[in-house]
Amino acid sequence: MKLSNANLNQLPNGTQVPGYDRAALTPGIVHIGVGNFHRAHQAVYLHRLLETGRDHDWAIIGAGVKSYDAAMRQKLAPQDWLTTIVELDPAGYSAMICGAMIDFCAIDAGQLIETMTRPEIRIVSLTVTEGGYYVDAKTGGFDASHPDILADAANPDHPATVFGLIITALMARRAAGIAPFTVMSCDNLPENGHVARNAVVGLAKRRSDDAAGWIEANVAFPCGMVDCITPATGPREISIVAEKFGIEDAAPVVCEPFRQWVLEDNFPMGRPALETVGVQFVADVAPYELMKLRILNGGHATIAYPAGLLGINYVHDAMTNPLVTGFLDRLQHEEIMPTVPSIEGVSTESYYRKCVERFSNPTIGDTIPRLCFDGSNRQPKFILPTIDARLAAGHPVDGLALESALWCRYCYGTTDSGAAIAPNDPNWNRLTAQAKLARDTPQKWLEMADIYGDLGGDPVFADAFATALTALWQNGVAATLTAYINGD
Repeated sequence: MKLSNANLNQLPNGTQVPGYDRAALTPGIVHIGVGNFHRAHQAVYLHRLLETGRDHDWAIIGAGVKSYDAAMRQKLAPQDWLTTIVELDPAGYSAMICGAMIDFCAIDAGQLIETMTRPEIRIVSLTVTEGGYYVDAKTGGFDASHPDILADAANPDHPATVFGLIITALMARRAAGIAPFTVMSCDNLPENGHVARNAVVGLAKRRSDDAAGWIEANVAFPCGMVDCITPATGPREISIVAEKFGIEDAAPVVCEPFRQWVLEDNFPMGRPALETVGVQFVADVAPYELMKLRILNGGHATIAYPAGLLGINYVHDAMTNPLVTGFLDRLQHEEIMPTVPSIEGVSTESYYRKCVERFSNPTIGDTIPRLCFDGSNRQPKFILPTIDARLAAGHPVDGLALESALWCRYCYGTTDSGAAIAPNDPNWNRLTAQAKLARDTPQKWLEMADIYGDLGGDPVFADAFATALTALWQNGVAATLTAYINGD
């Protein structure tokens, strides 16, 4: 059965369909970047809120600026912007039709600006990927020299970036006497609200100090922590939806049954009552963010590279390997979790155990190559700050140095058995060249200052890294992990 409004009541039994009248919904949110994660996370929370019978003026209008956004729009249009969400619970799959999105802007700058200018739009939310915020790798601040930013600054009347479009819409609202919308990043990066503000204000400064000052004074950018493992959609996922549920969906989403959203309550134009469906609104997201970045994201990095080097393809298979899980457990308890500050009412041990349970879910089909991807961007976010924290406290970093050495060994481009590893980073050629130099001279790897910064010159870390990398080459991955797990 093809997914559409007309066919909702004819879908096979067991599929949850919207209980609200989609025709009666009106928009309150424009969301830029309608990928799988947004549809599994933010859209599901809003769908569940709509099911309670309230806040029907907060539906979503999708939007985008990239070619893949156009491809997604083309897939969703014939099915009236509906998405099948399949939660991959080992106890049994369930399917839900999410109806929270009621329209999708044409991939056209003028239409998107006009839509964001509409008074009923009170939130513009974003999932534009971790690398989509023009962050300077060296300083961590806004990269005002990026060619995309320079092009927008030179052509303010014809912006092409997400942030240029947002600025233009905000200025149009200001001129029309319409209060500014809230900009809400839903991407998985530290202090995402601050990063979004830096991008918008940083580009606005290239247009005028007046525009930048007005945005700084009047526009809210709440920070949020988001979480839900959501694999890419491929033939496997499409066949799950078709074979198990009898639904023909051009772009279904499969995800784990767990999702979390912790959000700073800073919405001057109002917001939907998402706290009634499980969103945690807090004054300070940072402690929750740090817990996730270090325990969950750091945990993913911890299992990724040893598993990749051992030739393991699926994450759940890695979680059955005692070398991988032994490494994860010791590193978490001895070096990672002690750096996470306590949160009232939250057990870091329970959070870690939930992460292990989620990683072990065999129905997700999450892959080790996905976890290994883009280490040059992820390591500085998920591993290196923990090393810095340990060194600042005068604590050893042997396990974290081994994790970093495993990444270096992976970037050499071969598994422990000699099989080739496919390129798996935007900077793969550079990383591979550096890893080959580091085989005999480990310090060469740490000389990548845009990744390691001052950490590469720290003698304690450099010595631990050299010891770990030398052991990996001399003894192999399995023996090196065994020695670490046994405390040898």
